[in-house]
Amino acid sequence: MTKRANTLADIAAIAGVTSATVSRALAGHGRISEDTRRRVLDIANTHGFQVNQTARNLRLGRTHSIGVVVPLGHESAQRVSDPFYTAMIGYLMDGLARRRHAMLLSAVTPDDEQWLSSLARSGRVDGIIVLCQSDQESVLREAARSYKPMVVWGQSDTETERYCCVGTDNRLGGRLATEHLLNAGRHVVAFAGMTDIPELAARYAGYLDAHQAAGVLPGPRLPIPLAFDPTSSALREEVAKHPTIDGVVAASDMIAMGAIRALAECGRNVPDDVPVIGYDDVSLAAHALPPLTTIRQDLATAAELMLDLLFLRIGGEETASVRIPLELVRRQSA
Repeated sequence: MTKRANTLADIAAIAGVTSATVSRALAGHGRISEDTRRRVLDIANTHGFQVNQTARNLRLGRTHSIGVVVPLGHESAQRVSDPFYTAMIGYLMDGLARRRHAMLLSAVTPDDEQWLSSLARSGRVDGIIVLCQSDQESVLREAARSYKPMVVWGQSDTETERYCCVGTDNRLGGRLATEHLLNAGRHVVAFAGMTDIPELAARYAGYLDAHQAAGVLPGPRLPIPLAFDPTSSALREEVAKHPTIDGVVAASDMIAMGAIRALAECGRNVPDDVPVIGYDDVSLAAHALPPLTTIRQDLATAAELMLDLLFLRIGGEETASVRIPLELVRRQSA
């Protein structure tokens, strides 16, 4: 009976090549001839040989996995099933596949200030992307002091930043949305959303900027979290409290679509009575009824940029925070 090949050396002896050649052939290395690769793979398959990937990663000091973390530490936390996250995660997964890396995805409800540092020290990933700062600013800054291969999606402050952040100018986005309604002659423009995370706070600041520049008092703020239940009556009740509203700037597209439904339930037409503007331009926005005017954040570009920066940082380079462009996309809702 032929002895079973259990090691790279066993495969190498049967194939008549070195162990290093076997290793390169099994890894798909381009410098191995096709005949040699086939011979090695045929022998490995015949003997049911499997590479010990964990041992290989330990030798190389790399896992070829990237951690993507969604912290859910505040009232406005979006569900991971939200179209914003599903789009962003999809683009990141596509980019990692092209780079031959896997994704370790987790949604974390922080119960202590060590959750991020624990992942960084775990040895399970080569780098970390954090999607949204949530209320975890102090945790992000502390982790970044000793862990460099990390990139955050969110609101950057270029003067006080302590970690690499990718995002849009949320304050500008809030101002553009509000100016669009004020310039259309609307006088009581509401802001629908919370302000409990940096991105939303910046959007609300832009909303206030536009009112101040126009010499108009801000309208009411409807405190709706990003993770609101669209089947609940909360948004309709908020809208009903303010019958004089003649425009809505929403903190997200999902809130905007909820506002359109709530206004309809209150007997008000969008856009004739109350135009509505969202934020993000998720895939559903163009298919809403009416199609949603919104502030577009190019999530495909954002995902690719985050990965580029992360891999530079994995390689030991320092990278600064980056803002990607945004634009107002005009559709029928405003």
